[in-house]
Amino acid sequence: MAPPSKLAVSTSVVLRLVKEEASYHKELTQQEARIAKLEAGSEGENAEFQLKQERQALQETKNVIPEVREKIKKALVQLEDQLEASGETSTEEITKAKDMMAKAKATLEEAV
Repeated sequence: MAPPSKLAVSTSVVLRLVKEEASYHKELTQQEARIAKLEAGSEGENAEFQLKQERQALQETKNVIPEVREKIKKALVQLEDQLEASGETSTEEITKAKDMMAKAKATLEEAV
């Protein structure tokens, strides 16, 4: 089996980063829900500690999202370069790359 082309690798990198960014947003939502639940029923012995830990985890997640977005931007530039340089690459790979570029750009345009 032939190794994947540079275009396919770049496309996969962008795909992975877009999925990673989506998972951080999902995690952010879950952490906010846990914090709201702890604030509503803060009767346990260590509720303050748990709340502090959840808030810290929430802040760490918020800090990671901009870093992932920067990685997406860099990977997107690399994918665009690979797309321009792809001379004899299959049309299927080119189509996947263009679709992934559109998806990545849409992800970057979404509000945080």
